Amino acid sequence: MPYKEREINKLYYTMGEVAAMFDVNTSLIRFYEKEFDVLKPKKNKKGNRLFTPEDLENLRVIFHLIRDKGYTLNGAKEHLKNNLGDTKDNQRVIDSLENLKKFLLEVRDAL
Repeated sequence: MPYKEREINKLYYTMGEVAAMFDVNTSLIRFYEKEFDVLKPKKNKKGNRLFTPEDLENLRVIFHLIRDKGYTLNGAKEHLKNNLGDTKDNQRVIDSLENLKKFLLEVRDAL
């Protein structure tokens, strides 16, 4: 049986890692943490924020609503309050389609 690399998923991400993932300043993430109730990163004894994969998913949804869809902060808050489950499902579909597009572009470039 051949050895198969497993994808390593972290349990917690630091503020710097999250800021690099979304290509934003850390201050914007702190601002969104104060504005949106769904973002609740854990804090260690020093006060450093540690984000779970669920927090990252919520951030993806927030960024999608504000950047791509053009929602205001208040509009995004209301949308998340009323449709959090549907919005997360839609974001998962969008992420999987983007990954598929990336893969297909890599295959095209390899030909």
